[in-house]
Amino acid sequence: MTLYEELVARGLIAQVTNEEEIRSMINAGKATFYIGFDCTADSLTAGHFMALTLMKRLQMAGNKPVALIGGGTTMIGDPSGRTDMRKMLTREDIDHNAACFKRQMERFIDFSDGKAMMVNNADWLLSLNYVELLREVGACFSVNNMLRAECYKQRMEKGLSFLEFNYMIMQSYDFYYLFQHYGCNMQFGGDDQWSNMLGGTELIRKKLGKDAHAMTITLLTDSNGNKMGKTAGNAVWLDPAKTTPYDFYQYWRNVGDGDVIKCMKMLTFVPLDEIEQLSKAEGSELNAVKERLAWELTAMVHGNEEADKAQQAARALFGGGGDLQDVPATQLTDADFSDGGIAVSDLLVRCGLAGSKGEAKRLIQQGGIAVNDEKIADPFATVPAAAFAEGYAMIKKGKKTYHKALK
Repeated sequence: MTLYEELVARGLIAQVTNEEEIRSMINAGKATFYIGFDCTADSLTAGHFMALTLMKRLQMAGNKPVALIGGGTTMIGDPSGRTDMRKMLTREDIDHNAACFKRQMERFIDFSDGKAMMVNNADWLLSLNYVELLREVGACFSVNNMLRAECYKQRMEKGLSFLEFNYMIMQSYDFYYLFQHYGCNMQFGGDDQWSNMLGGTELIRKKLGKDAHAMTITLLTDSNGNKMGKTAGNAVWLDPAKTTPYDFYQYWRNVGDGDVIKCMKMLTFVPLDEIEQLSKAEGSELNAVKERLAWELTAMVHGNEEADKAQQAARALFGGGGDLQDVPATQLTDADFSDGGIAVSDLLVRCGLAGSKGEAKRLIQQGGIAVNDEKIADPFATVPAAAFAEGYAMIKKGKKTYHKALK
């Protein structure tokens, strides 16, 4: 099976231009391709997984990835899939986020010896002269066509700012610039980016001629990682300080039964014939497949040792044997206690299980909190110091979130 055929078989490809040429270049390892990452936070999320693993797959076959950090486009904000305007970030915030992205990408992509590049579109977008840009690029875009683009539809309902309206032009210019300066002939992105990406392909052809070999591929996901089964969401981070390896493991361990094989195909490097065998699992056997998925992805982000620890901790909590040592924990101090105990609402906030005492009390009232296997019904309840006799109290939030409060 060729690489392109494997991408199709794994359910990764949504739409393409010039499919025959794309297939030929990818299979021959001659594609120089880019994927863009806007720096809206200081960590990549689980939603970036498909892009990162795709870049790794293509690089392993000899193709050259260009990781484009959106230092410039982040200052505008992508309206795709949005009902409101994104938060405006400072240049300092964006630069910090870009540095964090690079450290995380290096777990997936080999940047040594020119095998891949990381570039920042702030280097060319921020120095553009507005009038010159309008003359050189703006003339190539039809406003009527732009307004019909899927990426603007949701924002049009609540009001699309002129700032956001420029995003398509900026993203298109990125491909044009990368094509000219780095020989980048292919772009990948989420399926919600199709209109923006076609703009780049058309800009290259209009400026450089129809024979310019610029190609576009979108993945069967949007830019937040949705549509690959379980919604990736922005709350599941690749930074262990934001999402612990255990919580990351549990996130993937808890995918729906109907999504586990889809995620296994799209996100892991497990061979397709082996996944085919795993797809025959039914009932309780699916739990082993979910464990495999969770371990594979946790190992990619945090390493084999952390994946092993997370798996052991999960098995200890859910009845399959294992070690409780690596369950997420918070160290309490004497200052957290008064009158021989700690309020449950304070305990939940202290352990990061609730954002405020009000939220903590609502969780308790909804029956979602237990301490040492005892459900808490009173939002004003206190956990006595005696509950920490073994050195910790085990908190359970909902059905699957556990946390140790150490004393």
